[in-house]
Amino acid sequence: MTKDTLSDMEGEVESITPENLKEQIDSGSKVFLLDTRSEENFDEWHIDGDNVEIVNYPYFQLLEGVPLDLLAELPHEQKITVLCAKGGSSEMVAELLGEEGYDVNHLERGMNGWARIYEYTELDVNVDATIAQYQRPSSGCLAYLIASGDEATVIDPLRAFTDEYEQDVRALGVELRYALDTHIHADHISGVHNLSEQTDATIVLPEPAANRGVIYDQPYEIVSDGDTISVGDVKLEVIHTPGHTTGMTAYKVGNVLFTGDGLFTESVARPDLEDPEAAKNAAGTLYESLTEKILTQPDDVIVAPAHFSDSATPNDDGTYTAELGELKETMNALSMDKDEFVEFIVSDLPPRPANHEEIIATNLGQQSPDDEEAFELELGPNNCAASEGALTN
Repeated sequence: MTKDTLSDMEGEVESITPENLKEQIDSGSKVFLLDTRSEENFDEWHIDGDNVEIVNYPYFQLLEGVPLDLLAELPHEQKITVLCAKGGSSEMVAELLGEEGYDVNHLERGMNGWARIYEYTELDVNVDATIAQYQRPSSGCLAYLIASGDEATVIDPLRAFTDEYEQDVRALGVELRYALDTHIHADHISGVHNLSEQTDATIVLPEPAANRGVIYDQPYEIVSDGDTISVGDVKLEVIHTPGHTTGMTAYKVGNVLFTGDGLFTESVARPDLEDPEAAKNAAGTLYESLTEKILTQPDDVIVAPAHFSDSATPNDDGTYTAELGELKETMNALSMDKDEFVEFIVSDLPPRPANHEEIIATNLGQQSPDDEEAFELELGPNNCAASEGALTN
């Protein structure tokens, strides 16, 4: 069967939205996926989960029909969801499998649609503010909305979801005063510029990040270690925590510490994205930031990171956060001495985020991709942690 024959096949195939597929995965239902993207794209990033069984079989190998070796891997007693990059090829493959008698559907908009999922969950914390965590399952990116009094700020916003932030701010009846980044990101396109243009929010950037040569069309406010930012009835404390980058900065409100890419709930930052040649020195700086700025915080401080991993389990409230005291007890890297820490961190660095050089240049304001180009640039995993495996014991 040729590609043209596949394209001309009649009949509609049942589809499933990315949101509904995620609901199935989150509910614990068994899910069987046939990913028809190339092996390279599949290896770089794919849908995962404890209850997910997935087979990768590239579309171009299915143009002549379904090979016997693939048929042997497909279940007859369970629905199969076929997916591809954008939803076109998967629909044709699903039609073919349907003719073979399989119970099948295909993922609408493919992995591009999966990357559009963005979820809002409020943290249950004792702070005089509404604090929400935004979760992007496709990449593990986390952003935050803090609303207090009649003002709000967004921390580490993603450009692709500018409209969601605006809608939520309106729903809370507040005005977006600030849009701030913890550092110059290498895994996604920052949304601070778009938010500033569309809401008049002031961009906030840590001083060392600004020193990397940012070229912004909008004015921005620079903050330094020890500064505070007023948002309604609360103040955000600025805590410079270099290591992941020279500009990496945490923000603290009440007992919630937004650690950016400095400390995650399962791992610590990788030190090589800004300057690969200085990775060891940066790892030493990261150790000092963790031991002097982060681990000296009270044990009941809530660590709210900028990423979560595929293997992370959400809390009962649906958020990816952890008490600092718990991380001290469970994360091996946090109990190492400096030399051991540095060697451990640089010895197991995962691949760099896809298109990281273009993403950094965009976030510095040196490149100006349109919305679709920006979205394509950041597809894939974030890979901002120091290790592909969790560092917890």
